[in-house]
Amino acid sequence: MTRQLIVFTILCLMLTPSGFAQAEEDRPRDTFYDAGPRHETVRKPVELTYVREADVLWSKRIWQVIDMREPINQFLYYPERPAGEFRSLMQVLMDAILDGKIRAYGVDDEGFENSPLDPEKLFMEDLSQIQTFFVDGVEEIVEIPFDPSNVMVMRIKEDWFIDSRRGRADVRIIGLSPAMLVRDDETGEFTDIQDPLFWVPFEETREVLANAIVYNPNNRSQRVSMDDFFIRRLFNSMVYREERPDNRVIMEYIEDPTERLLEAQRIIDEIRNMELDLWHY
Repeated sequence: MTRQLIVFTILCLMLTPSGFAQAEEDRPRDTFYDAGPRHETVRKPVELTYVREADVLWSKRIWQVIDMREPINQFLYYPERPAGEFRSLMQVLMDAILDGKIRAYGVDDEGFENSPLDPEKLFMEDLSQIQTFFVDGVEEIVEIPFDPSNVMVMRIKEDWFIDSRRGRADVRIIGLSPAMLVRDDETGEFTDIQDPLFWVPFEETREVLANAIVYNPNNRSQRVSMDDFFIRRLFNSMVYREERPDNRVIMEYIEDPTERLLEAQRIIDEIRNMELDLWHY
């Protein structure tokens, strides 16, 4: 009896994998081709050119804002809820922070000098909202969890520099900061003011972003990662601050919206002209 039981167990172990394999083969595919291993391989971030401090001829730090409501930037916002392999940038960052893959720092700690924030406390307490309702004259307090779809703005801190060894201007993103737009209580419209949530070091996020896919409307077969989206500068942004002694943003010393746009463009033109001036003798 014992011998028969052993033989029966061995036969089950031999047949079970083939049964699972057969079931997997019988599963209908969602494409007209067999998906290759490139869809399953963990992608690595694109390696950037190494730059020595001695090769930095000139540098300038600026802060820009990416409005994800703009059509060219909407690929970072949608889908509002995870759909298949696609997630929004805010969802990707939140999942990675909660998993301990990325460290988040306070709003006033964009230099990453203090201890990182506690992920659970950040999303479950600090970023949740408390709203008060009155039902039949009874006050009820409801805690609304943080919703990644409320984040429509992404701030970036970056260093533009001239590499004397290569003889060209280049840029490195240093940090990312998601922000929520502030709504005017009277008009119900969003204002130019943004409420930043936290800062994350960009270099630390690159491996996570390299494995987060952005929808490519031009060619579904060519997979573009969020890391590619940032490194290849496929987004549109506007300068809202440059490095200066008083640390003021543009809207603090220029009131007129049109003049702010002109000031932002002036800063970008100044950076571009520095590279052109290299070749003027």
